[in-house]
Amino acid sequence: MGEVNQETSSQNLLPQVQHVVAVSSGKGGVGKSTVAVNLAVALAASGAKVGLLDADIYGPNVPMMLGVGKQPEQKEGKIIPAESHGVKVISMGFFVGEDTAVVWRGPMIHSAIQQFLRDVIWGELDHLLVDLPPGTGDAQLTLAQLVPLCGAVTVTTPQEVALHDVRKGIMMFQKVNVPLLGLIENMSYFVCGHCGERTEIFSHGGGERAAEKLGIPFLGHIPIDPAIRAGGDTGMPIVVADPASPQAKAFREIADAVIERINALSAGPDSDAKAPIESLLKKVIRPLGTA
Repeated sequence: MGEVNQETSSQNLLPQVQHVVAVSSGKGGVGKSTVAVNLAVALAASGAKVGLLDADIYGPNVPMMLGVGKQPEQKEGKIIPAESHGVKVISMGFFVGEDTAVVWRGPMIHSAIQQFLRDVIWGELDHLLVDLPPGTGDAQLTLAQLVPLCGAVTVTTPQEVALHDVRKGIMMFQKVNVPLLGLIENMSYFVCGHCGERTEIFSHGGGERAAEKLGIPFLGHIPIDPAIRAGGDTGMPIVVADPASPQAKAFREIADAVIERINALSAGPDSDAKAPIESLLKKVIRPLGTA
């Protein structure tokens, strides 16, 4: 990794944002963006001021999932984020065509995320969720480098191949001194809409066992359900499309668990959430394979 720009990194790019939370996954295809969108909407529905930064530069799906009706605007050289379902949102999806492939190297990804933090008028927010791309690459390190994260949430599915990659992602966040708020098991099970029979398509409980083994909190199960998928395709997340449903309840309970974890870390006298940015930066520039 190249040298860290200490001048840029030492600035408080988000002075009016109380908590910045990364939503991550060790691999693609686990429903991370769906979880990020529904968590953001659930938090906004509880009365919090919420923003969602879509940092998945290569696959920016958040605008479609939120059903954004109005594009971001410019004001005095800054960007006013779009808003949908009470959530402020910015995404590369607003600035490239649907058929345009983003083929960028690391420095360009760094610049784009930095601009989304520095040049977007986020205003006062209780929580800014950042939907990261899968894996442990440039976007993850850039985010940890530029802002003091209060914690990271990791999304997985129950099967062993997904859990194997989760461990790598968790190790990365530990290396850069970012607290793990917890693990979410998505696509945990399927309940037949006709007979009510429960089928564990991808096994079940793997996320909970992995969280226990890794020593991090388990935040909850989310079922695999056509209504959740439909909500993402139509821009009506399940939390707002059917707030009384068990699926929406699962997202709300996980959102509550995330807030409880943030509050617990903030209250602790030796909390990692209060680690100075200088300490974080030292770990960012240290090779990840070293102790």
